[in-house]
Amino acid sequence: MAAQQTQDTPQGLLFAGGAYVVWGFLPLYMKLLGHMPVSEVIAHRVIWSVPIAALVLIALGRTSDLREAFRNPRMVAMGCVTAALITANWGIYIYAVVSGHALDAAIGYYINPLFSIFLAAVLLGERLSPAQMIAVGIAGVAVLVLIFDAQRTPWLAFGMMLSWGGYALAKRSLPIGPNQGFLMEVLILLPLAVGYVIYQVVAGDTHFMVGNGRDTWLLLGCGAVTAIPLMFYANGAKRLRLSTIGIMQYIAPTLILLNAVFIFGEPFGRARAIALPLIWLALVIYTVSMLRQMRAKRVAEV
Repeated sequence: MAAQQTQDTPQGLLFAGGAYVVWGFLPLYMKLLGHMPVSEVIAHRVIWSVPIAALVLIALGRTSDLREAFRNPRMVAMGCVTAALITANWGIYIYAVVSGHALDAAIGYYINPLFSIFLAAVLLGERLSPAQMIAVGIAGVAVLVLIFDAQRTPWLAFGMMLSWGGYALAKRSLPIGPNQGFLMEVLILLPLAVGYVIYQVVAGDTHFMVGNGRDTWLLLGCGAVTAIPLMFYANGAKRLRLSTIGIMQYIAPTLILLNAVFIFGEPFGRARAIALPLIWLALVIYTVSMLRQMRAKRVAEV
């Protein structure tokens, strides 16, 4: 296993920062696709991600890793799990944005780091520090505020949290590099995506290669806005300390929140005005605890 990155690099900051900024402004692109079915957008995200991801892997000379992965039934099964979870995450995200609930998507991404450490404690037996337990508890209170105010479960925020948290957890069990893993996932999804697009064409219910070409270019662009930030993130994470990535991950939901409130005009509301500061407080406690743990580990290793 490669040694953990111990120093931040300028290249790492550029790669990871670029990924989070693209993800943060992705709702603006998804809004342009709002008149299309979510399933059509997902299919084209898969199809046009394949050539980009494949070219990157060929350039890196790592295609042999992918061939070996497809020869391993266990890895293929795990790839199917991660592919299903990322598809669910894309679908919930697109629906949230185009239906006027981008703020719920941001809340889901904010809660996700705390949900991930909760999953690690429950499923992997990892022990939580007192500060982490407090952070999870505060986030839980924030979620209850949202539920009681709306008198319903915030399903979109929960869906974002569960699908991405599950994806991250399953990804840990997939012993393959992030670039290879992403290409493996979209290749697994490719037959379904192509089959769905063919069905749409036969049924005369497609937005691809019809009209003035605007929709066609938007669907083609789905590959770039999907694959490029994921590749950027994968390469940035290799060049940054885990603590730096842990802090930078809040860039995307913050930008999504700003887009939702100031560009899309989504209502902020009393419950969100209470819940979001609680979530931010929980994240501050969690981040400070994480930094202290990592500093203590580095000192112990010296």
